[in-house]
Amino acid sequence: MRDDDTIDDQYAHEGPTGRSDDTPSSVQVGVLRGGEAAPSLRTRLGALVNPLTRRPSRVALASGVVCCLGVAAFAGVQALPADRLDPVAAQPALTERAQEGVASRGQARTPVTATPTPAATRTASPSPTAMKKATPKPKPKPKRIAPVAGLDQAQMDNAKAIVKAGRKMGVPRQALIIAVATAMQESNLYNYASGVLPESQNYPHQAIGWDHDSVGLFQQRPSSGWGEVRDLMDPEYATQAFLSALLEIPGWQNLALTDAAQAVQVSAFPWAYAQHEWRATEVVEAILA
Repeated sequence: MRDDDTIDDQYAHEGPTGRSDDTPSSVQVGVLRGGEAAPSLRTRLGALVNPLTRRPSRVALASGVVCCLGVAAFAGVQALPADRLDPVAAQPALTERAQEGVASRGQARTPVTATPTPAATRTASPSPTAMKKATPKPKPKPKRIAPVAGLDQAQMDNAKAIVKAGRKMGVPRQALIIAVATAMQESNLYNYASGVLPESQNYPHQAIGWDHDSVGLFQQRPSSGWGEVRDLMDPEYATQAFLSALLEIPGWQNLALTDAAQAVQVSAFPWAYAQHEWRATEVVEAILA
């Protein structure tokens, strides 16, 4: 019996799953070179078939399992998201999910305290006080010198104004004493306005006199060429006018105080200035101290 006949007889009772009887014999039997008969194609295929698959029932079962697995695998592939199929296309979605995960974890965790910057490299923040615009310090008020030699505060302030004006001119100490003594005699160291010159009362004053048109600390008369009323009512201007006239007198430094004052004032009582010399000296010393 031929090998192929044996296989034919073996599968003949297995029904539709066997081979077809219409297969041409030329396919079933071949001729080897030299005239020998070659094993049929069925014989060669049969030798390669796993014995487990020779049973039609097992073949059907295996085929069914493979089909089920194939359908499940295909369904699984269809169920996968698009970002699982294409790594490149999935990159944005994965990045977004990663960021969402970090954010959600960050909300549930305690914030991490940043490591402080070393003092050598840290820039100090300006304090709110330093950031405010610095307000200029108010100018200190002039030092008020306590009265001496029986003067009140108004008289002492006027004597200080005389000394200050003389120091601006650079006159010596003796000229300052002469000027203070002269003001003591002429106005008792009060800044006088004139009842004859109502204009003089428009300026700061401490008393009103009626001696002609004499005004100010030195009772200088505008009609005699000492200056304008508004100027003579200013203690600084009045002092500088007196001292300028004193410095023009030759050898004034060698004259007695009363003579030097009279040379400037041309008063009807030339000896009256001498009585104020010691008080004027005490006042000037207190101011210059």
